[in-house]
Amino acid sequence: MADTTQKSKSPGSGLQKSLKLIFVYTVATGCMFTYVSYWDSVFFSYCGAGTFLAFALMTVAILPTALVYSEISPLFKTAGGELIYNTVGINKHVGFLASWLIMAAWISVPPAVVMAIATYIGKLFSLNLTFQVTVGIGVAILLLVFIMSLQDIQFLVKMQAGCLFANIGTTLITAVLILTSGHWSIANVLDLFSFSSLDSSMGIPAWIIGMALLITPYFGFETVPQMVEEGDFPITNTKTAICGSVLTCGAIYTVFFFCVAGLAPVHDLLAGDAANGFMTITAMENLLGWKVWPVIYGLVSILLGMTASILGFWMSTVRMLYSMGTKNFLPGAFTKVNKHQQPILPNIFLLGISLAFILLQNAGSFMNDFFNLMSFGCACAYALTMISAVRIRHKHPEWYRNNGNVVRGGDATRILAMVIMIAIAFFCTLGQGIGSWISFGVYLGVGAVIWLWMVLVRWKKSPVIIETPDGEQEF
Repeated sequence: MADTTQKSKSPGSGLQKSLKLIFVYTVATGCMFTYVSYWDSVFFSYCGAGTFLAFALMTVAILPTALVYSEISPLFKTAGGELIYNTVGINKHVGFLASWLIMAAWISVPPAVVMAIATYIGKLFSLNLTFQVTVGIGVAILLLVFIMSLQDIQFLVKMQAGCLFANIGTTLITAVLILTSGHWSIANVLDLFSFSSLDSSMGIPAWIIGMALLITPYFGFETVPQMVEEGDFPITNTKTAICGSVLTCGAIYTVFFFCVAGLAPVHDLLAGDAANGFMTITAMENLLGWKVWPVIYGLVSILLGMTASILGFWMSTVRMLYSMGTKNFLPGAFTKVNKHQQPILPNIFLLGISLAFILLQNAGSFMNDFFNLMSFGCACAYALTMISAVRIRHKHPEWYRNNGNVVRGGDATRILAMVIMIAIAFFCTLGQGIGSWISFGVYLGVGAVIWLWMVLVRWKKSPVIIETPDGEQEF
């Protein structure tokens, strides 16, 4: 994506330059905008009626990090994101750790989302599905996604974009319908901070911890650097995709949950089965007595919206694993592609670990375990990347001379972003349950085995190679 005059790679030689800017934007936005109709009960259980305010504040908190990503993304023209930034900024070991941490968030999405889809199918048709049957449906959906992910990139991004815009449209219509339903009251909204299912810890209010956990609906903008190798537009335009996705989702989250909060007191919204997911859909059915629109909204938001998220994170994880292969963080077998220029082994690896994640979960804590795992891994990866961004700027100031995306405020903005992410990562530890730590520990254990093999075997024979603005360099 260095520039539009650059020649495409020959067929079969790797990732191909073919993506328009709009599709890179929709990949990032589709990754982020998926949680409104299932995890809404989680959001309200953490932040109550003030959930919309928490989303507004989180949008502001995320923007400095998004701006720093917009600054460093144009420096590197291959997929890799956190892998590249932290290797160049600190060293290859931190580069591996950061990429593994961000992939903890990405890899969490497919199994979590397919389970949500399976659960919704059971709810929609009033099926009393056992956890084993729900897992079986989730596995079938994962296999379907795996097959789709091996197809041409244009098929994938166009399908994802269609799912995304359908989800956005029905979400905004639902917000308007709730606001004008006749049951909406500002009194319900003004009760901002009185409820949180979390406990305060170390003097930090539970509501603040809950807001920190809302970082999960915002991770996804960092998938943009995974697509740069396939973009056929000037690389400086990545800022549009990165910041645009954050602002789009932040605005819709805030408006939608403001409308939902006014529907009823939070205790009523979370009453009964609504506490287990699909809170807004349940409220429309039980509190408003609607029959048709909740089904339409659910089908679009759950089936299409969540499909957009799965495809976006799946494509990004595959490209990160592919990049790790090309840069000698993983064996070269991870770089082999099929006739559609889709990496083969990364897709197989992702399918395997997604299946393992599903089978490791238990029915009672599945949703919260995955939600918290995503939050913590993502916040840690962002924090490391902000540190690397500061170091890169000071080690290589010449790289920024023609960079129109340099952040205003310079180091002050970069350090602010770093402090915010470290704080969010810390708050997320306060919200972790034992199930989350078990899941996270298993995932880190797999990474540790791979890292040790690289340190003790592969890196002794072959160095890490990163393409920088000064050409290829060894690390």
